[in-house]
Amino acid sequence: MNIAKSLILGSAATIVALGGAQAADLPLKAKAVEYVKVCSLYGAGFYYIPGTDTCIKLGGYLRADTSFNAAGAYDYPRWNGVPTTRASNDYIARARQDINIDTRTATEYGVVRTYFDVTFNWTTGSGVRAGSDDALWGGNNTGVGVYYAFIQFAGFTMGKAVSQFSTPWTGYPGNNTSFLIGGQDDVTGINQFSYTAQFGNGVSATVSLEDASGSNLNNNPAVTGINELGTYNSYNRSQLYFVGPGGATIANAWGGTNVPDIIGQIRVDQAWGLFQVSAAAHQIRPNFYGTDDKWGFAVMAALSLKNLPTGPGDSINVDFTYSNGASRYVIGGVTGDNFGIFGTGGALGFGTAALGYTSDAITDGVSIETTEVWGLRGAFNHNWDPYWSSSLFGSYTQVSYNNTAKAILQGSTICGGIGGGFCDPNFTLAQLGGVLRWTPVKNLTLSGEVMYSYIDQKNDGLIATRGVAAGRELKDQGTWTFGVRAQRNF
Repeated sequence: MNIAKSLILGSAATIVALGGAQAADLPLKAKAVEYVKVCSLYGAGFYYIPGTDTCIKLGGYLRADTSFNAAGAYDYPRWNGVPTTRASNDYIARARQDINIDTRTATEYGVVRTYFDVTFNWTTGSGVRAGSDDALWGGNNTGVGVYYAFIQFAGFTMGKAVSQFSTPWTGYPGNNTSFLIGGQDDVTGINQFSYTAQFGNGVSATVSLEDASGSNLNNNPAVTGINELGTYNSYNRSQLYFVGPGGATIANAWGGTNVPDIIGQIRVDQAWGLFQVSAAAHQIRPNFYGTDDKWGFAVMAALSLKNLPTGPGDSINVDFTYSNGASRYVIGGVTGDNFGIFGTGGALGFGTAALGYTSDAITDGVSIETTEVWGLRGAFNHNWDPYWSSSLFGSYTQVSYNNTAKAILQGSTICGGIGGGFCDPNFTLAQLGGVLRWTPVKNLTLSGEVMYSYIDQKNDGLIATRGVAAGRELKDQGTWTFGVRAQRNF
């Protein structure tokens, strides 16, 4: 019995010893793997950045465009350039990659949001070549553009974002083209410091200080061989045309920015649609002494109707804008300021030309005469089925100079080159177009667009001494542009 007990106890001790030795050989417990988690607080596509309480979403699109009878990508009509020659491109192609980064973090003061949007472009005739950095291929033109870079916190927006003056559809009530004239279009963003108050039920109000100089300054007074009225491609900067003693012309005679544009907006955004009223004050500041600064302004009313009886997802978007001394709020944010359509025939057989010039003001160094511009723009958007949709869009814009401004211009090189007639800088621009879209699979859309633009100008006679335009008869006319697009969103 004692022998059996000794054997049992010895065996148990041996097992315990072996077990202890094996336990000592086991590795320490590994830390749990930190997987990326879905963040459902701000909608689909957001994920938590590992180790933080910040949610992030990556998005963008890849787009391929080709425009015909165009002077720029996205169906820019062939105007504001030399008449068509054998050196002209009959089409413009562009490939674009857009990438955006959206982050959100919940705090005791509300959500902190950052948003960044950058584009990479390759465009026919732009001089952009991969890795190029020389004058032959466009110098430092890399084809990279920053659309948006802003912070939103506690109702404030700080950085580069769409102007608070604009509608949610900016310059695209239903069109693909970037050149539907008749209202503001700063879809590429503008630096600002703004505050938005939310009152509930979709009602909000915003005040904003926005950059009055914008970017992409382009002092090019001889594109058509005619001194232009303050041509520039910045967003809101003053366009001021100066006529000096003896009719001497100093085009692009704007001064540096002194006061940002002051914006106010009220918006109602509900299930039935949207209604918005915006206003802007814009300083006109000459770059020469002896003339006081002057203020221009712009106002806009917009309406969007949804849930139409024509079908689910259909909508009507329309906006009306009036400006006095702040023409960029009607002419747009990415378009040129001056327009010219050239045709064949004419009284002398040298062809025809319809010309239109815009400005914030005309001055002779004594008085500043503001320019009036108003525009109406809109679209009807219809879904035929889950795969096919279309839009019918159009606009109408009128530019008017008062009698004092016209008298000043009579002695300038603008009017001095017109022979056998009279000079009247007033004009209207009408546009009508349509686009058909096919979405064979989700987030892939193929579309075709056509647009007609018509300039009704008030000048009469012949262009006497204007370089390549010399001898052309001043006459109303229009032109067609066509565009095709493939776009993949992600």
